[in-house]
Formats: sequence, C-alpha cells, structure tokens
Amino acid sequence: MTNFLSEMFGQKRTWRIVCNSVLALSLTTTIGAAHAGKPPPYTYTSVGTPATAPAVGAVQPYPSYVLMGGGPDVDEAFRWMIKQAGVRPGTGGRLVVIRVTGDGAYNPYIYYSSPASSTASADIVDGWVGGASLGLTSVETLVIPSIAAANDAFVNATVGRANAVWIAGGDQSDYIKLWKGQALERTLNTLMRNNIPVGGTSAGLAVLGQFDYAALSGTVTSAQAMSNPYNKYMTLDPAPLSTSGGFLAPPALANTIFDSHLDARDRMGRLVTFVSRLVASYPGSGSQQFGCTGGVLANNAARGIGVSVESALLVNWDPVNGHYAGRRVTNTPAPTTEAAVYFVNVTQGPTLCASGKPLTIGASAVQIRKLADSNTVINMSDWSSFPIHRSVGVTAGVLSPDPY
Repeated sequence: MTNFLSEMFGQKRTWRIVCNSVLALSLTTTIGAAHAGKPPPYTYTSVGTPATAPAVGAVQPYPSYVLMGGGPDVDEAFRWMIKQAGVRPGTGGRLVVIRVTGDGAYNPYIYYSSPASSTASADIVDGWVGGASLGLTSVETLVIPSIAAANDAFVNATVGRANAVWIAGGDQSDYIKLWKGQALERTLNTLMRNNIPVGGTSAGLAVLGQFDYAALSGTVTSAQAMSNPYNKYMTLDPAPLSTSGGFLAPPALANTIFDSHLDARDRMGRLVTFVSRLVASYPGSGSQQFGCTGGVLANNAARGIGVSVESALLVNWDPVNGHYAGRRVTNTPAPTTEAAVYFVNVTQGPTLCASGKPLTIGASAVQIRKLADSNTVINMSDWSSFPIHRSVGVTAGVLSPDPY
C-alpha cells in the first residue's frame, strides 16, 4: 500500500500537468445516461476524441505487460505499451486509466507531447508520452471508488473497448476490496485473454501477479515481515492462499508476487518473506521441515519481482524463442537511483516460518537476480540463464548479506 498523496506529488507528470492549461481545457466529465438525475458512482474524464472508433484491432496476437515500480512515471514504458497495442499513426486507439482515487492527470500526460501542445506533435518533451503522435485518439480515466462503480455498465463498456489499460497507483487493498469478483474484473480478464496490453504502477503493479500483497490491514515493513511472517499486516491474495482465485492473475505472471518502490523503501526483506509464504511445507532429511504453513507452491517454484522507483519491466511473448521476455526501461536523463528490477526465488524453503516466530532461511538459499540496464533482454519463463547477483539467507528475521 502506498500513501496516495505522496505517490501523486512525487511524480513529475503531476506538477507539470496541473500547472498548465492543457488540463483545464482538455478534461471532460461524462455522466452516463443511466444515471440521469443523480450522480454516477464513477468519475470519467478524457482527452482527444473517445467517440472515434479506432481502426486498430480489439485482439492482439501476443500479451504485453508494463510493470512499473512507482515514483516518477517512465515515459518510454507508456510508448512501448501503446505500440504493443497495435496503435500506429492513423489507426487511432484508446488508452484507459483506472483507479479508485485521484483525478484525470494521466490523460494529458499520456496524450500530449508537451505542456503547450494541443495537437499531436512528433517533438516529445521529457516528461510527456506523446500518445497522440503515436496514433492514440483518446486517453480516458475512470475513477471507480465502489463496488457499484465496478459493476456499472458505462464503466465496463468504457474499459471493455480499451486498446490498452493502465492501473494507477494508490492503495491495492481498494482494488481487491472493491473490484475483485465484480464485473470490472471480468472485463479486465476478457481484455487480457484478447492480449490487450495491461500495465500498472505501485499499487497497480501489486495486483498483477498470480499472488498479491493485499495490504488489507495496512502496509508492512521488511523488519515486521521477517520478524513474524504471519503478522496482521501480512495479508495476501487469495486468502487463504490458493493456486486459483486471485485477483486478475495473468498466466504470463504465474507463481509470481510483486513489490514496488523496492530500493527506495528497502522492501527486499518483505519481498523475500512474501515469496517464502508461497512455499508449501515439505519434509527434509530426518525430522526437518521446510516451507511455510499455508503455502501452495513447490519449493523453488515461487517467484518475487521487485521493481524500483522510476523503472519499469516490460514483458511480452517472444514468438521466435517461444518464451516470455523481459526488459527494463527507465527515464532519460537517468534517475538518481539505480532504478533496478530484482528477481527473487527461494531454492530451499524456510527452516522456520511460523506465526509469532522470526523467519529463518538457510544461508545462500535466497537467490537474487538484478536487472539494472536497458539493453539486456531476459527469459522470463526460465530465470536459469539470468546470472545470480546475490545469494543470501535470513537468520532469526535478519536478511544477510546486503541483497542489493
């Protein structure tokens, strides 16, 4: 879970957009006809011409995902997602942003090329995506703050016709409490079956794995997670853990749980704990037991991916090599942080993983891989060809050596 106000005002797009007249001139609010006479349960804003039917197909050949770590948005990641949607100059296309709180600040940031542009411009300024110049005809935002809104016909029709969907940051517990099991989840699953690109940042990233850190009781620190893997803040989805029933759970991201703001908020310890909780109990030699009570995955199957601020992991199917491929991108000029993506798996389940007890995992049993450049393309289906950056362990709730 993130603090929404700090999340919003920590992003460069917000202050640039709010301070220019494009936002005021281009945002429109629509009330669905079904809600005539009373406020709708959602808020809808848009830029461009959302009524224009795009020529781009509603089904793409392969799936694509943008997994962003929060903080300043990565402009290039949005451009990649637009292109993965099949959008080109002249085709048109709709990108729909969904969120529980906030406003339509993403719309002009994604659609326009600069604070001064009111039309498509190929000259894209840093901090702007330039979606119109890439072929988008509209960017639309839906604030969906209730179960009623998640089941609203207008909301689902708008999301259902999207050529790309972006899940904004905020509080992932809201997404799970208000959207899971509702018509909106079914709409999103239909889009993913049609290989429509989907992405998210921070809380939006958190809900894109097969398993999610749900944050239903508030956030948790690395120290809290490792000192008691079952403390009240360690809420996971699905609950109880199961290999089915999670929110969204795209097949490309099977066996995986995500975390954001990884290095800036020192979240490696809690990510290791999330991954450990997924590992089912299994016997070792003698009377030794490994794994965690309630875990559902075989040893070494559980995966965690932690994405740092101002970075994004781009995932798509590689038809030539027959596997999912991943590439990290960040902003230009380079951010002050390393903006790395970390890949975590546990080669030997915890030797102590119990309620009220500190987590213990054998020395070097946690493998951490690190992607800190934008040139390397990794095999997301099989991490074995991706070099190990660190091998660490957890002793009585303390992670060592330095995992970063």
